[in-house]
Amino acid sequence: MSNIIDGKTILITGGTGSFGKCFAKYVLEHYEPKKFIVYSRDEYKQFVMSSDPVFRRHEAKMRYFIGDVRDRERLERALHGVDYVIHAAALKQVPACEYNPAEAIKTNINGAMNVIDACLNTGVTKVVALSTDKAVNPVNLYGGTKLVSDKLFIAANAYAGDQDISFSIVRYGNVAGSRGSVIPFFRGLIEKGETTLPITDYRMTRFWISLKQGVELVLKALAEGKGGETFISKIPSFYVKDLAEAMLPGCRTTEVGIRPGEKLHEVMVTAEDSANTMEYDKNFIVYPQIMFNERQVRDMSGRAVEDGFVYSSGTNTEWMTVEEIRERLKETED
Repeated sequence: MSNIIDGKTILITGGTGSFGKCFAKYVLEHYEPKKFIVYSRDEYKQFVMSSDPVFRRHEAKMRYFIGDVRDRERLERALHGVDYVIHAAALKQVPACEYNPAEAIKTNINGAMNVIDACLNTGVTKVVALSTDKAVNPVNLYGGTKLVSDKLFIAANAYAGDQDISFSIVRYGNVAGSRGSVIPFFRGLIEKGETTLPITDYRMTRFWISLKQGVELVLKALAEGKGGETFISKIPSFYVKDLAEAMLPGCRTTEVGIRPGEKLHEVMVTAEDSANTMEYDKNFIVYPQIMFNERQVRDMSGRAVEDGFVYSSGTNTEWMTVEEIRERLKETED
């Protein structure tokens, strides 16, 4: 992967979240950016982030910008002189989006439009937006808003004109150990002395991706994206019931039923997308059906997937054993 970070100014929306902090640390420890800007709306989280020893060590390059993606004027002010934008800001909690649909639309859809317009107006050259498996065949409002957001970022390449700018997407599911995911939920129960862990459905599967792998996928999209691509990592699957066994050996489990808006399996590539999907050594790329400008080209070093191909955690060819899950859990303990 070529080094396109050195000497560049990077801004990340929603930068105080788990991904934002991990991405910022990785970039600062491996590259020499000119400036790294954290754009978010919570001043306390920015204060806590700025107190981290890693960010204090690189404080000459760090900037903390209070703002909301709902505010285009504020975005444009923050984006002057910025080279690359990572769009990670979103309302992500499924129940919260169901109970507050208008707010989800304002942040996840209107906010995406504001980021796109602000990037087009300020000379940004590369934009990578974070997507989710829930945007694929969505069954809840969060997934629906992220599907619209993805379409907006892909179509944004149509408005580039002669500008040197590209918009690409990276897609993955819940990051292992992230807030609100099953690993910290199980840990909380175990710490309370529970000996029985609830499983929504014994058939349920998920992909396993670490924060570092998510960061590396974004960097790949920055380095290789020409515009309109959706980058998807090749990662292993696991059964949630095996995760329970890995975390609490010999535990009893009880099946409690799938929650509203929850899926049995994570799907990253649909059969409908297979006609535009290429497979590479470590990832898939879903290319847009419409190429919006002459800079958008397919990387033909891969191979086209079979018609009707689906990349799902339930039909994946790579699976984690209980022992492998237990080993990977160590990465989530920090």
